[in-house]
Amino acid sequence: MPRLISAVLLFCVIAVGLVLVRGAREPEDGAIRAAKPQAVGKNRSPVDLVLAADDSWLVTANQTSDSASLVRTSDGKLLDEVHVGQHPNAVARYGDDRVLVTARDSGEVTMLQVTGEKLKRIGVVDVGYHPYGVAASPDGKTAYVALSAAAQIAVIDLAEKKVVARIDVGRWPRYLTLSPDGSRLAVGCSGDKGVWVVDTARRKVAFKKQFRGFNIAHMQCSPDGKNVYFPWTLYGGNPTNAGSIRRGWVLANRVSRMSLDDPKQTGGLSIDGTGQGRGHAAADPHGLAITPDGARLLITAAGSHELLNFRLRDLPLIGIGGSDHMDPAIRLDKDRFSRIKLGGRPMAVRVGRDSRTAYVANYLDNSVQVVDLQDGKVTRTIFLGGPKEPSLARRGEAIFLDGGRSLESWYSCQSCHYEGGGNSETMDTLNDGTTFTYKTVIPLYDVTRTSPWTWHGWQKDFDAALHKSLTGTMQGPVPSKDDVAALTAYLDALKPPPNPHRQRDGSISAAAERGKKVFSSTRAGCADCHSGEFLTDGEIHDVGLGRSEDRYKGFNTPSLRGLWAKVRLLHHGGAKSLDALLRGPHSPEKVTGEGSLSDEQRSDLIEYLKTL
Repeated sequence: MPRLISAVLLFCVIAVGLVLVRGAREPEDGAIRAAKPQAVGKNRSPVDLVLAADDSWLVTANQTSDSASLVRTSDGKLLDEVHVGQHPNAVARYGDDRVLVTARDSGEVTMLQVTGEKLKRIGVVDVGYHPYGVAASPDGKTAYVALSAAAQIAVIDLAEKKVVARIDVGRWPRYLTLSPDGSRLAVGCSGDKGVWVVDTARRKVAFKKQFRGFNIAHMQCSPDGKNVYFPWTLYGGNPTNAGSIRRGWVLANRVSRMSLDDPKQTGGLSIDGTGQGRGHAAADPHGLAITPDGARLLITAAGSHELLNFRLRDLPLIGIGGSDHMDPAIRLDKDRFSRIKLGGRPMAVRVGRDSRTAYVANYLDNSVQVVDLQDGKVTRTIFLGGPKEPSLARRGEAIFLDGGRSLESWYSCQSCHYEGGGNSETMDTLNDGTTFTYKTVIPLYDVTRTSPWTWHGWQKDFDAALHKSLTGTMQGPVPSKDDVAALTAYLDALKPPPNPHRQRDGSISAAAERGKKVFSSTRAGCADCHSGEFLTDGEIHDVGLGRSEDRYKGFNTPSLRGLWAKVRLLHHGGAKSLDALLRGPHSPEKVTGEGSLSDEQRSDLIEYLKTL
């Protein structure tokens, strides 16, 4: 599990560029509203938006300013902005004038009311465990929140302003959607690569459909409530050479439809082009919307900076993911498909009642773009606030998020390192000079401070590592010195989300305290290699897990920070849980030869490891 740049950082890094529920608390008026001077200087980075029932206003969730903005749609006037917790992820409307906003890092859902030209905060519900997507029931009484770090859905009673149930689903649930009648909830679980469908009346999982997909993004039910549509990314399992990239055999981008009653009824479509010439793939599909009249399907391709506009009625959806490339009969028919260039990083997309006007939250542009779907162009850009010029780190972030830094825009750094973290795959990046020697993708937090790099630790120069990723693994253009400096600045500033297994004051449980002693014991021997601030000694060790195909012997000690978030452990990803790791190939008795741990010691050690 080495820190990066792992072989996988090198795959994507240069691609472009418990908390207990404490109920609701009412804020003090003075703590609600963002100060006016902030309206210019700080990046807003909107990631989601919601429209009023009559289209008269919209509200955005602004990730880097920890705020929500209210905009009048008739003239694009920015009316108000309020604080909504740390690192907002999603927004949903309930009733005619109320809005919910999730905040990952503060583990809360903020309840807002639109009153005239103001946003009034009417409650906050602590849910913990990194809330992402949120959906409200048609009657406005219940909300469902995806808790990415808990593999659960929190059920909120909106009148009582408290969590009343939790539903177990797959790992890394991020986005979800309710059927129009509220009877079915579809949840994309990227950690376990599939979609879980929940019976909301029973508050039980009805079924799940697993497939080779990760980065499952925004979801929407069809108007008749029979199906759910969602975009996702496929890893084809092939080395990152030019031929495999162009064939769609490395990372590829899909949209799929799945029945909410029968998991066997699925169909998919490639949204990547022919691969002839640069820019024909659609990196990082994220936002999805179906027009109110049911005629068009819209998808934002965040990495290739565009809005994809499909005629829905005759899409040839087959299998779960379709073929490797979009059917030319679709691509060449301007009514069946068009690409609308937006720039920046388009995220959520919502459509007005006229089925012609689309609103797009553009992260890097700090704006909402209004798009005429018939004319295929942006008609208005609503600026939400931000600096006049991007900082060096912001320029590096743009590189990290840019699919154009890979061959023909097939993927970005973000594609593999979601929000700077890892994913649920093992991948062959060719970085260690061999083929089909797959390695897990590990987070990039503190990567600039944890040399050496790659799983085998052969790379000693960070700039050289980035350069090699761009020109070798990514098959992209040669980076300039400014590119490398900017990307380094972004990675240097990248911070992990708060650990959900610690209390807000940083304290840990009694079991974890006991586990800390086990961690440092001679029998377990964990602290011998996983030491220091970043829980790594920066050395290469042979722990008996190598293969004859490996070019290098031994492995770079991985940092254990953020271990709780991983779904695949060790360099080969063979351990799927901490318990499996400590009982199997990396058990203390095999590492130290000092004997095995008792069941109680192992349990306590796992509790401690989750707090790192």
